[in-house]
Formats: sequence, C-alpha cells, structure tokens
Amino acid sequence: MKKVTDPRTFLRALFDEAINAASPVGKIDVSLIPRPKGRTVVVSAGKAAASMAAEVERSWGGDLSGIALTRYEHGLDLQRIKVVEAGHPVPDEQGAKAAEEILSLTQALNEDDLLICLISGGGSALLSLPADGVTLDNKKVMNKALLASGATISEMNTVRKKLSALKGGRLAVAAWPARTITYMISDVPGDDPSVIASGPTVADETSCAEALAILRKYSVDIPLSVTAHLESEAAEPPATDHPAFQAAHYDMIATPQDALQAAARYARQNNITPLILGDSIEGEAKDVALVMAGIARQIIDHDEPATKPCVLLSGGETTVTVSGSVQETGRGGRNAEFLLAFAAAMESSPGVYALAADTDGIDGTEDNAGAFFSPETIEKSRGLNLEPADYLARHDAYHFFEALEDLLITGPTRTNVNDFRAILILPSEA
Repeated sequence: MKKVTDPRTFLRALFDEAINAASPVGKIDVSLIPRPKGRTVVVSAGKAAASMAAEVERSWGGDLSGIALTRYEHGLDLQRIKVVEAGHPVPDEQGAKAAEEILSLTQALNEDDLLICLISGGGSALLSLPADGVTLDNKKVMNKALLASGATISEMNTVRKKLSALKGGRLAVAAWPARTITYMISDVPGDDPSVIASGPTVADETSCAEALAILRKYSVDIPLSVTAHLESEAAEPPATDHPAFQAAHYDMIATPQDALQAAARYARQNNITPLILGDSIEGEAKDVALVMAGIARQIIDHDEPATKPCVLLSGGETTVTVSGSVQETGRGGRNAEFLLAFAAAMESSPGVYALAADTDGIDGTEDNAGAFFSPETIEKSRGLNLEPADYLARHDAYHFFEALEDLLITGPTRTNVNDFRAILILPSEA
C-alpha cells in the first residue's frame, strides 16, 4: 500500500482527480444524434463553455455553427463555433451583446433544425441580455447586491431568471419548434437542471412573487424599474407545459458528486480512508468551517466518525455575506474564507492538513483557486504578525494566505462543479 509522505502534494492530487472527473473531455459524444434536415446550431454558456463546445466539434461529423460564451480567459481556439469571452460574476456589455446574438440565432431556427445547448456554471451571469423593461445597469446592480447578500445560488438564480431574456426556459422557447438537446455540468446543490446557469432551456417553476420575497429576505435594494418589472405579468416565466419543454432532452455529464467520488478513489489507493460529508453543503463559509473543524476534532480525539488516517471530502457552494464598506473589505473568495475560518478554529493541530478550492480555478474574482492549511499555518502567520481573526473580520483571506505562500493557483480549469474541500487527518506521529 502507498503511504502519504507529502500531505500538500496529496491534497493537490485529490483536487486534480476531482477536476479530471468534472471535465467534459470524453463525456460529450454527439456522433449518434440523428442528423436534422436543416441546420445544427450550438449554444454554449458558462465557465466550461469552450471546453464543452470543443467536444461537440470533435464528435459531430456534419455542418455546425454557433456561439460559446464564457468568462474572460476561459476561451479556446475552436474551428466552427465562435468563442466570446465576457464578464463574470458581474455581467458586462460583451456578454449582453453575445446573448443578443444567441437569441437571434435561436429565433431563426425552425422544425427542421437542431439546437445543441451546452450549459455550465457561470452561464447565468454570462447570458446577460436583460428582459424588456430592465437595463444592463439594473442587472449589474442586482448581481452585485445578491452576491454580497448571503443568498444561496438557488435564490440568486430565482431572481436572475425573472430579469433575463434567455434564462428560465426562455432560450428553449425562442428556439421552438427546433429540437433541443442540452448537456449540463452541475455547479449547484442538488443538481437541479433549472438552477444550473438559471436553466435557459428548462422550465422555471418559480414565480415573480418568490423572487420579490427573496429580495426582501436579504434586504436587497431594488431599483424602481426592477420592482415594476417583477410586478408585471411579462416577468412571469413561460408556462411549464410549453411544447418546447415537452420535447426537450437533458443529459447531466458531470456533477459535484462525481468529483468527490474520484477524489475518494484516489484516497483509497493511497491507504487513506475517505469520508464524503456531502456534495451540496451550503451556508456561510465561516460557519461551515466551524462545523468541519468540530468533525476534525472528533476524529483527532475519538477516531469517530472515521479512524485516522482519513480525509474529509465535501462540496457544494458556501456564501460570504460582506459586512462593511468596499473600502473596509479585503480580497478573497468563499473557499479562502472557509479555510481561514477553519485555521482560526483548529489553531495548530498536529496531523491536520486541508485544501479548499473552487473547481473552476477561480475563487470568487481572484487569481487563485483556493488555499492550503497545515499544522504550521497559525504559527507561521503569527510570526509574520498576521492575526487570523483580523483578516477574517474584513474578508481578507487572499492576503493572509498570500503572505504564507499558501495560495493554490491553477488558472482556469474550464469546468465547474463548485467548491471542493479536503481535510486530511493523519496520526499525530505521522
């Protein structure tokens, strides 16, 4: 049996295994789809848009055209599908322009045509064409406010759908009567197709009243024009019995659980017992960290619910509710914040190592995927006069781990199955 001799290298290998399991490479084969009499158009949106579109180009033998809309620096050079990079998580003009082009493409389809949709996390912000009566500035304001509010991804997307010309099933309705086939990579707790990128080809079963209730719940300031829109009949989603949805086909090609299971297999190969705690964990990053620290201490003290050596694996999407003004707030995404709160809770715990990272390679809006924790983290930080509680209070986990040279920087992975956390617990003498 193999033995872990370098915990940091082992944790990075777990992350790499998770990324490989979430990659669209080899998972989209459209060669057996019956060829339409008319055109085949591809619409791809999200952080994995370019890599998913590349798989369609590879396996499709006939004529092909379309657009892949992805985040800046997430593009690839494709032969037949146009790649457009745009703003994420806050929408921009480039995304709105590309989304308008996508709408025109799909509206021109007829019953002899085929629409292949490739949807991944991030597509909601990228498909930023506003609904009638809503401006792009309105959407930017709402997006920023929701991101800072602490709302879950499902709650945010319930609102986003009502402000969009494409999301909440509107893309499928625009393409009707063309046949629509959708391939998805899930980045949402529960893998609900209607929530992934706000479900552009999936019927929306939520209402404007629910969207308004979410905005009130988190005390989000709403522009008057947005309130007027959400109170209008035009904002309600297409009927769930629309024929565009009845004939639709959906294929989920990668999920957070796939990533966790791949990491678990690698752990077993290295004689480490894996314990998957959940693929859909939500909540404030710092609160989730306290729970994880409590489980880790239970294993350290009592070898329950797993015996050492073991690794705790989890996924989902935590949130960070930003307090204070922008000037008072530091840098860092939810994964670095989770790890900083975990470090503060664990202090110097012999045998405990951890990694928390976003599987898209970008933690929030930073250049890191996440960060590492080791038994030396707290001692090293205090030797540099860095107090974890101070950095946590101002949401400045990036600078904390940067000073320790413990950031995990991978670059864009061109996939996205949300957060990945691995807490390795070794016998103290190891």
